[in-house]
Amino acid sequence: MTRDPILDEVRTIREGIAKEHDYDLNSIFEMFRQNAANSDRTHVNLSASANSHAVAAAHIGVAADEASPRR
Repeated sequence: MTRDPILDEVRTIREGIAKEHDYDLNSIFEMFRQNAANSDRTHVNLSASANSHAVAAAHIGVAADEASPRR
């Protein structure tokens, strides 16, 4: 099997981040949260309140896009 240079690069970066945070997942996720908070980019919000329409739709058996308010 041939090596994928992109995967090798991603794995190297992942290992570097893990070492930098002493393999502490809480520390790694806090770094990601801080990066997201300091970024000008829009990020996906997976909190329960952000998904309340999808959750409500699932409970009543309709598609999430049918339960979401129209804009």
